[in-house]
Amino acid sequence: MFRNAFKWSKFSILLIILVVSLGFGSKAIAATQDQAKVAHVIDRLSFGITPGQIEQVSSQGIEQYIQAQLNPSSDPKSRELQRHLVTSKIYNSRPLDLYRQFDQYSREISRLNKANQGDSPRAKELNKQRSQFKSDISRQAKENHLMYAIASENQLQEVMTNFWFNHFNVFINKTFISFWIADYENQLRTHSLGKFRDLLAVTARNPAMLIYLDNQLNTVPNGAVSKGKFKGLNENYARELMELHTLGVDGGYTQKDVINLARILTGWAVDPLSQNPTSNGFHFYPQRHDFSDKLFLGKTIKGTGTDEVEQALDLLASHPATANFISYKLAQYFVADKPPQSLVNLLTQKFTATDGDIKTVLATLFSSSEFLDPQYYDQKFKTPDQFLISVLRAINLKTPNLKSLGWMLQSLSMPIYAKGSPDGYPNTQDFWLNPDALLRRVDIVVGIGQGNLSNKQPVDAARLEQTLGVTLTENTKSTIAKSPAKLRAALILGSPEMMYR
Repeated sequence: MFRNAFKWSKFSILLIILVVSLGFGSKAIAATQDQAKVAHVIDRLSFGITPGQIEQVSSQGIEQYIQAQLNPSSDPKSRELQRHLVTSKIYNSRPLDLYRQFDQYSREISRLNKANQGDSPRAKELNKQRSQFKSDISRQAKENHLMYAIASENQLQEVMTNFWFNHFNVFINKTFISFWIADYENQLRTHSLGKFRDLLAVTARNPAMLIYLDNQLNTVPNGAVSKGKFKGLNENYARELMELHTLGVDGGYTQKDVINLARILTGWAVDPLSQNPTSNGFHFYPQRHDFSDKLFLGKTIKGTGTDEVEQALDLLASHPATANFISYKLAQYFVADKPPQSLVNLLTQKFTATDGDIKTVLATLFSSSEFLDPQYYDQKFKTPDQFLISVLRAINLKTPNLKSLGWMLQSLSMPIYAKGSPDGYPNTQDFWLNPDALLRRVDIVVGIGQGNLSNKQPVDAARLEQTLGVTLTENTKSTIAKSPAKLRAALILGSPEMMYR
């Protein structure tokens, strides 16, 4: 229904005029200092304010709220999230089991086609079923992703899961990644507030990453199996592991380091039909590994096999450039597109001192003078997923039409799991803020206000204003009061204040 969402209605046009009249300059929020601080903390540590939450956190205390989010409960599932996951076939399924079902289709199709010289009606029917099975796996993974963000009570954990997925990005539409994507994201979720070294370990062993960056093809050159699809060294994963995941593009490594890390990673691959009951599909092939000694980041690594990769990950995780790179990205995500250097330095020191303990680094960030400085309130322009999820949380819609929500994200150029390049989706204003994007956001919230995601139940504007009132400027409140009643909810949801966090 949202593929043709941009045939402007008269309500959309009127709302666009009203929103543009509000402007996107500095915002003098109509709230006390304490209320503005509470709203700022909630907006940065979660996907958006929910009804009554500002009053609740004000009563609870900001520090208590932050500590609760830094120490998430073991079972964060709201009633709505739990109900959704129970109906999700992939929630309790092993990726290998999902892949085996797909592989069984493929084998039977191949057998039938051979028996019928390539024109078996039954094979054609099975091929449709196979395609539908794979499509259902992708759809369920995306819906689970959305429901966790919307309804999980561990909001900071979900924010960080989103952060790390973008940092360690994979692309769902490449070959068989869809069978591992939910498992991959769940591993990121589990370690999202833990040690950075553990995040490196789970991404380096997950087939989603190894398939995406072609390390399953990485083989010692001129070896016994260096033929066919295993043509020799593949540097893709080695390069991105340093450039995007750890050191950063200016992290001081050389092309020789890239080559030697690729050699270290030879044979580090995938067995999607593994019979190992504890395997998730990762497999080390010694016959494809380069067992010679390597010089990596100035250190000699003996040719011993899988331990070489562990040593390389240790070096990368503990490198000063990694501490600075990750600290900068966290400061940029939580404070400002161009974060203050003083904060980056502080976080870098904490990252180094704690061996990359993310929870401690975040605790330092959230208690810093920079994070709590009012000049940085409402300065982060929301990405499309942050915007739409914050809209749903504001109207307290915990069971939306997920298919329609997916189309909305598609129309806003941020389809789930679908950033093709390994750098992930940006989180800065210069990438997302443009006239076309604003028009699309406004048109979408007109539909949401009229009930497009909630069985045609219009959003209660009075209740919405009660939820978000302290975040709105007097100018916005005045414009809302003067606008037609049927447009007020959409005007709040499309206001400049709602576009920022």
